Amino acid sequence: MAGPKHPRHYDEAFKRQIVQLYESGKPSREIRAGYDIARSIPRRWVQGIRDSGSTRAADNLTPGRNEPVELRRRDRRLEMGVDVLKQAAPVFARK
Repeated sequence: MAGPKHPRHYDEAFKRQIVQLYESGKPSREIRAGYDIARSIPRRWVQGIRDSGSTRAADNLTPGRNEPVELRRRDRRLEMGVDVLKQAAPVFARK
């Protein structure tokens, strides 16, 4: 039932096990067939561990791709602060 709307989630130990199999020389085709995982997954996990030591997608973003994410987070926090101040303004105006 895995698909775009229902992706599978793998724990870190499983990901590292797959990477270890790949790096020990086992063909990607056999790994994918044996563990029923998508074609791009072993390559992506291996590349992530080589680049940053992590298989998490968020850890493997380049600084250029990370900046918009950080800016959106900051913008969201600032908007929440503005909303709180808007709600508090009438309370302080009465005093």
